[in-house]
Amino acid sequence: MKRLSAGFLPPVALDAASGVPMYDQLSEWFRRAIMDGRLRPGQRVPSTRSLAKELDISRIPVLSAYEQLYAEGYLETFVGAGTCVARAIPGEAFAPAQRTTQPKKSQGAPRRISRRVAALKTAPQTWADNQGAFRIGLPALDHFPSTAWSKLLHRHARNPPIGHMVYGSPMGYLPLREAIAEYLSTVRAVRCDASQVLITTGSQQGLQICAHALLEAKDGVWMEDPGYPGARQALRTAGAEIVPVPVDDEGLNVDAGIRLGKNARAIYISPSHQFPLGVTMSAARRMQLLSWAARTGAWIIEDDYDSEYRFGGRPLASLQGMDADDRVIYVGTFSKVMFPALRVGYIVAPKDLIEAFATVRDAFDTFSSTLYQAALADFITEGQFARHIRRMRALYLERRTALLDAIDQHMDGKLEVIGTHAGMQLTALLARGVDDVALSIKTAKLGVSTRPLSICYAKPPKRGGVILGYSGASVAEIRDGVRKLRSCL
Repeated sequence: MKRLSAGFLPPVALDAASGVPMYDQLSEWFRRAIMDGRLRPGQRVPSTRSLAKELDISRIPVLSAYEQLYAEGYLETFVGAGTCVARAIPGEAFAPAQRTTQPKKSQGAPRRISRRVAALKTAPQTWADNQGAFRIGLPALDHFPSTAWSKLLHRHARNPPIGHMVYGSPMGYLPLREAIAEYLSTVRAVRCDASQVLITTGSQQGLQICAHALLEAKDGVWMEDPGYPGARQALRTAGAEIVPVPVDDEGLNVDAGIRLGKNARAIYISPSHQFPLGVTMSAARRMQLLSWAARTGAWIIEDDYDSEYRFGGRPLASLQGMDADDRVIYVGTFSKVMFPALRVGYIVAPKDLIEAFATVRDAFDTFSSTLYQAALADFITEGQFARHIRRMRALYLERRTALLDAIDQHMDGKLEVIGTHAGMQLTALLARGVDDVALSIKTAKLGVSTRPLSICYAKPPKRGGVILGYSGASVAEIRDGVRKLRSCL
């Protein structure tokens, strides 16, 4: 059994007024703690000196108790590791005693949760447990420049200034906000400066901040149908009423939105690369939406989650860059272009909303890790970020091509691919009558993650499909994944 590192010792209860000698109380406490699993095999225990100091007692009873426990086989000593719980005691002895009777029903008040949280619950998504072929939103982690990133982290962690160790601003680390503002202005035609950039832990928190800053309970929000389930969840945390608006070849159908929810308070949209269908919102629809929002006072939340990866030319300009009335809130994340565990995203807010957004951010969790923000600021300003995106764009094109070739070779027309010109995933429609949720559960058992298209709809669609992420899988994994998907069909 692997030796465990030193841990915190559970509270030791001693009774100075008891007639039982102190060393007997200590040895009995250790026996019980070991037998009921609070102290585990191989776990280090404090030295006699430090335990005596912590308990504010003489070292003599501690020495006596340890000697007794050594003799009984409860403790042992390792060279260089100190005193540990003995590993020779049978493993089952360390398991807490099992309940032999069912717990009685509580006679007190009902154990309620809020209706809002109950509405957020979803069925288990087994396809989300796999990290291999077709997991969506997963970048090519094996090609991330870990050495360069580690050096930047070490630079800021080696001798951090006091300012990096105290509570940070809810708006985020200023050098990172400046770097993001310059990047977005140059690459995405976003009209902003650093004062409008608020750092979040990702796009999901960005959407939650938007929802809580802009919406009252029961406010209507247009949402693309099909659309991103995470956005639906985030908006519902503020009690929003979702208005599903159909998507066609030009993106969100604005006329349908006006007909279905003319009093909507906000619109959630992914215009550059619609999730999950992959379409791009036409210029005419963009102008129509901006005009309607300006007339009605509605807010537009633009989710620009992976627009860096467009294979038919340069990335498209943002909707926010076309907005002359400051109705668009721009939300982005580094999870797709860097790595998900980074947990850094951003909001670009109109200047008159900055105070409200910062207030909500502060109420949620105050601020993001300054260490990661400082390293990311350097990663961007020193050119590493731009080089990484260029490399990944070429790699993802190769992997997308491999996926399309494998589908063409193995699927015998059983999948109709749509949305192939951009992003990190594509969607493929199944034949009518095929249950995409059941298919995804089957492929998950083979280690392949295929997200069902139907869960992105407000109501069951006439035709299901699968969303296939290709960015995080090698060409060999992609080909093997397609063969496994074919076997499940």
